[in-house]
Amino acid sequence: MKHWQVNQLPWDRFDPSKVDPELIPAIKAAAVVERNSVDYALYLNNVFRNDPDFCTAANHWAEEEIQHGDALGRWAMLADPTWDYKAAFLRYREFYKIPLDVEQSVRGSLTGELIARCMVETGTSSFYSALADATDEPVLKALCKQIAADEFRHFKLFYDHMHRYLHRENIGLVQRMRIALGRVTETEDDELASAYYTTNEPADKPYDHTQCIAAYMARAMRNYRSQHLRRVTTMVFKIIGLPTHSWLQNVAFRISEKLFLRRQQRFARIAGIS
Repeated sequence: MKHWQVNQLPWDRFDPSKVDPELIPAIKAAAVVERNSVDYALYLNNVFRNDPDFCTAANHWAEEEIQHGDALGRWAMLADPTWDYKAAFLRYREFYKIPLDVEQSVRGSLTGELIARCMVETGTSSFYSALADATDEPVLKALCKQIAADEFRHFKLFYDHMHRYLHRENIGLVQRMRIALGRVTETEDDELASAYYTTNEPADKPYDHTQCIAAYMARAMRNYRSQHLRRVTTMVFKIIGLPTHSWLQNVAFRISEKLFLRRQQRFARIAGIS
C-alpha cells in the first residue's frame, strides 16, 4: 500500500510567488527519472529472479517511485504551464535506456546491487529533504517531505535485504566501500544529464553531457546544508559497515562537506549559474 496519494497533497495552496525559478528545471528532470523506475524494477526482477519476496518488494518500490514522478511532474506543470510532463517523459524514454536483457547484476554480486540501491536511496532521501527545507512554496514543501519519507523507508528496505545477502556472499569491507563510492561517481553519468536535456532543452539543440549534468547538479546541490550532508555520511557509513557517530565519521563528514561545496561551485561555473 502506498503511504499517500497524489490527490491528498494541498494542490489548492500552490503559490507561484514562492516558486524559485532555478528549482523548476531540476524538478522537471527529477520527475522523469523517478517515473522511469518501472525499468529499474524490471532490471531488479531479472537480477533477483530467484528471490520472489524481494521481487515483490521491488515492484512495490517502483509503484511509489512512479507516484513520485507523477506528483513532481504535476507540480512542474503548475510552476511552468508551458511544460508537458507526459511528452517530456516519452522523450526521455526514447533518449535514455538502461539495459534490461540481463541476468547478472552489473555490480558483480547481489549484495553489491543492494549496496548500490542503498546509495541511491541515500542520495534521493537527502535531496528531497534538502528541497523540503529550502523551498517556501507550500505544495512543493509538502510533496518533498512525503517523497523524502518514502525514500528513507526505501533505504531501510534495500538495507535489510543487503544484510540478508551479505551473510551469504560475505562481501568484505573494502569491496563494499568500493561499490558504494563508485555509485557516487555515477551521479555524473547520462541518466541525470539526459533527464535534464530532455525536460529542459529543445529537441533541435545538440546534447551536451557536460553542460546538462552541470546545469542539473548545480541546481540540485545548492539546496543542501550541513545537516543533510551529515545524515548522508551517517547513512553511507551504515551501508559500508563502519561505526556511525564516531570520530572517523566526523572526519569523513568534514572532508565530504568541503568536497561537496567545491563540486557544487564547479558545476555552477560550468552552467553559468550564480
